Amino acid sequence: MTKVIADFDNTETPVVIELMGLLGDRVTTSLAVREHHGHGEDYFAPYPPDAVCFPHSTEEVSEIVKICSKYKTPIVPFGTGTSLEGHVTAPYGGITIDLMQMNSVVEVNPEDMDCRVQAGVTRKEVNEYLRDTGLFFPIDPGADASIGGMAATRASGTNAVRYGTMRENVLGLTVVTADGRIIKTGGRAKKSSAGYDLTRLFVGSEGTLGVITEVQLKLYGIPEKIASAVCQFPSTADAADSVILTIQSGIPVARIELLDSLMMSWTINYSNLDNYEAKPTLFYEFHGTESSVEEQTQAVRSIIDDFGGSAFQWTSSTEERNKLWQARHDAYHACIAQFPGKQGISTDVCVPISRLAECIMATEQDTLASGFESPIVGHVGDGNFHSIFLVDINDEEEMKRAKDCNDRIIQRALAMGGTCTGEHGIGVGKMDFLIAEHDEAVSLMRSLKKALDPENIMNPGKVLRL
Repeated sequence: MTKVIADFDNTETPVVIELMGLLGDRVTTSLAVREHHGHGEDYFAPYPPDAVCFPHSTEEVSEIVKICSKYKTPIVPFGTGTSLEGHVTAPYGGITIDLMQMNSVVEVNPEDMDCRVQAGVTRKEVNEYLRDTGLFFPIDPGADASIGGMAATRASGTNAVRYGTMRENVLGLTVVTADGRIIKTGGRAKKSSAGYDLTRLFVGSEGTLGVITEVQLKLYGIPEKIASAVCQFPSTADAADSVILTIQSGIPVARIELLDSLMMSWTINYSNLDNYEAKPTLFYEFHGTESSVEEQTQAVRSIIDDFGGSAFQWTSSTEERNKLWQARHDAYHACIAQFPGKQGISTDVCVPISRLAECIMATEQDTLASGFESPIVGHVGDGNFHSIFLVDINDEEEMKRAKDCNDRIIQRALAMGGTCTGEHGIGVGKMDFLIAEHDEAVSLMRSLKKALDPENIMNPGKVLRL
């Protein structure tokens, strides 16, 4: 495949003509729409597709894929475009399938605590729909991402320490394969020994094996009591060490988020958290009954006292909790606000919890020595953290320093038994590190890719080099 020119008139190409015959005005070659679909929320070079399709059903997705397969035309699935590793770029041109008009909740089974949704519905829309059932879907990557995109990238986020990631919370999928077949994986039963686990194969495949069109989700009861707290520490190491002991003690906290002193300073300014200091800070959330939340908080309090943590600042009101977690989710925007015109590059390593403090401290020292003010923020309850480089992407020397430092951060995490990506995925930016992490297993991944997508039309140029 060769890279296409982004702005040529491609309305008369055979594949576009056939797609227009199928979908009518739900196929567009407008340059503005194509450019919008040529990038995510990342720093990678944008590559618009040749056309964008807006299907309304799995059957329409199947017909789109069959047409593209006939012409060996690349296909790029698209949700909300919030990915961070170049997943939605179209470096070889082709057709973007935008699934955002497939945004229905298909069914809810309250007694079994599961639901089935179309891929384009967002996590906030799911929870709004579920609000009166007493159930909720807990995976919260920060952005209001589509459920299909979250499954495709194996997303996680702030609640993963208690509820797991998309891997643990997807019961089944409807997928359109590279030849247009519609397959259903998994099911509603809580366990099964029937055949290969194809659900887990497609969860995290980043659109390279098929197009996810429906997702069966595991749901949870809304807790009787939800309480949030903020605790500040003398040093980042003290905060991280307290997290390690909290997790090792088996305390079932719902969220533990770390902001180092620099990140906290910028967050205070951006989100108006004037009642806090610019010190290493942990945000906590506790879920359960009145008594169990009290037990959890008392256990955590005894731990933070050992590491010099300040007294909790509590909030149980929904408004205050939402403000607190919105500030956490806005950490990236707080960074950008400090350096207008610069781009944020976020690292995404995850290490075994026992190595967390060591890895964070080494990362702080490395970024500082590399000449960057790089705040650290992370889902530290499961060993995952992000160091954010603020760079001028047109400055080659600055980009090289950031890349070299990022490479060292990843190699350090791998040496500690960790991973190059805890939740953002491989995309176009981490293919070499996938090999460093999994070695010969990558050759088996290539074999699977070639077996399921022999013409390499499914999101080519992502995850694996063929």
